[in-house]
Amino acid sequence: MVAAAVAVALGVAAVAPSVSALTVAVLLGIAVGNLRGRAEGVLPAACAPGLTWAARRLVRAGVVLLGLQLAVSDVLDLGGGMLLVVLATVAGTFLGTRLLGRWLGLPEGLSTLVATGFSICGAAAVAAMEGVVPRRDRDVATAVALVTLFGSLWMLLLPVLAELLGLSARATGGWAGASVHEVAQVLVGAAPAGAAAVSAAVVVKLSRVVLLAPLVTIVGRRQGQWLPPVFVLGFVAMILVRSTGLLPDQVLAVAKVAATVLMAGALFALGTAVRLRELLATGPRALVLGTASTALAAGISLAGLALVGW
Repeated sequence: MVAAAVAVALGVAAVAPSVSALTVAVLLGIAVGNLRGRAEGVLPAACAPGLTWAARRLVRAGVVLLGLQLAVSDVLDLGGGMLLVVLATVAGTFLGTRLLGRWLGLPEGLSTLVATGFSICGAAAVAAMEGVVPRRDRDVATAVALVTLFGSLWMLLLPVLAELLGLSARATGGWAGASVHEVAQVLVGAAPAGAAAVSAAVVVKLSRVVLLAPLVTIVGRRQGQWLPPVFVLGFVAMILVRSTGLLPDQVLAVAKVAATVLMAGALFALGTAVRLRELLATGPRALVLGTASTALAAGISLAGLALVGW
């Protein structure tokens, strides 16, 4: 079942590149878990152990492989000023979103997952963080749904605003990379400004992804996990391996697909445990949180770009 869902998710992403396979996977899981016919959903009880295993194990393996998409040299080439902008955007968005979530009365687990997804790299970041914070399965699905909705809206709005503000191609790419949520959405947001914008956007976005490891480690320590999760250590190790330049492009391409497959399988499994009636209970408050978090990322990054002269 998980394999079939992943195949469908990859197929949809291939046809519509702006749509993340991870998003499709979690939506499929929610659909399967909420089909009418039985109060507990249509999935037989025998599926539960396998889905639980997939939700926990596959995502961690996927995060480890995600490290192979990053090279330390590419990030350092951005320069100190841009790296400070990235750090300020991630920290400001994460902390601001958590504070607002608390003020809105949302569960801490949901606020933390939303803060992680919006500040780092969308659904993949949500999937990485969900293993170290107390949360409900529906919190994961809500966070992924929000990051998909607002990331899609922002990727369409950003190039329009960039043109109105008279930003250069490089600045437009930097803004997209620093503020748009999903990697696929970053490419769409930067594309109207040309190849130079896309190139800048990708590197800036990957510099945000690097911060996933320390963020998960810090949050884990606050939850009493004094040692970094093993999958976070694996993620860092893979970054170092990629930075050696020894791996051929073919290996890196396979690893990228494998990471997507693993995380899509995990998110499908998580989605099957969600009940829409419970998910909708968060309603307007979750939408307010998503709006504010997107505004934080956009505002902090744009101000930073102006300060460092991008």
